[in-house]
Amino acid sequence: MVKIRLKRGGAKKAPIYRVVVADSRYPRDGRFIEEIGYYNPMSNPVELKIDADKAKQWLQNGAQPTDTAKALLKKSGILD
Repeated sequence: MVKIRLKRGGAKKAPIYRVVVADSRYPRDGRFIEEIGYYNPMSNPVELKIDADKAKQWLQNGAQPTDTAKALLKKSGILD
């Protein structure tokens, strides 16, 4: 199953996340199919950039967002 989820990066106690499309069997920070955006919760204001066209394309193709990814997609206006 293909999922839209977050891949963690950054230093200890200073996370930066990439929004990626990955097979659900791959490890969290492992292999992924495509990167569609990023999320930086540590900056003020919070940085969130997601490619809407790619995200909508993957959702139409059956990719399931995780709970956190779904919240970020709603926040960026991609999901209703």
